[in-house]
Amino acid sequence: MSDDAENPGYRDKLIKSKEAWTKEGRLLTGTSAEREQRLPPGQRLVKDWPVLDLGVQPTVRQADWRLTVDGVVATPFEWDWATFQNHEQVDLQSDIHCVTAWSRYDNRWQGVPTRIIAAAANPRPNAAHVIFHSYDGYTTNVALDVFLGEDCLLAHSHDGVPLTRQHGGPVRLVIPQFYFWKSAKWIKRIEFVADDAPGFWERRGYHNVGDPWREERYESAKPEEYKPD
Repeated sequence: MSDDAENPGYRDKLIKSKEAWTKEGRLLTGTSAEREQRLPPGQRLVKDWPVLDLGVQPTVRQADWRLTVDGVVATPFEWDWATFQNHEQVDLQSDIHCVTAWSRYDNRWQGVPTRIIAAAANPRPNAAHVIFHSYDGYTTNVALDVFLGEDCLLAHSHDGVPLTRQHGGPVRLVIPQFYFWKSAKWIKRIEFVADDAPGFWERRGYHNVGDPWREERYESAKPEEYKPD
């Protein structure tokens, strides 16, 4: 396994740009919508699949990939590729909503449901949040009930084809009901925790929840109270 050389200039420029977006409220329309409205506020529909990352796309071979699941769980474990493939596989369809205002409909994902991951780990009663760690150093966070959503999975394929490195292969997280920065690429560790811990973009002004229909792009747009559907 080897990582491509990181581009620190690109990374620093990207971070400064996105932090400026949060301060300016870039892309915000100030509206919200019910989920029955398929396209969330401020989004535009695209047919291609834009590639966004932090300036490094780690090369992780299937033979070298490992998934560590730990934290406040009764049964921490580590899976290799064969073990991952031997667990229940699903084929789910969902839309992508990126915080940079594009959406892509009808993506088909193949992989292991997140509920299978949780069942294998057996979170302790005080587990309330999940932190995701990626091979490029990226992190993000969601509430445990979000992680257990029926449409959430660890995907190894998209539209029947193995995920490319550019799109997070060999395995990425897919949490369709939230902006796609929550669906971490190149996933390597899932950590169950009692207390929430903001991830890479959440520490830089992005919203801690990230619901597209409430237009929770930035922390400044935080609603009065979050109630999961």
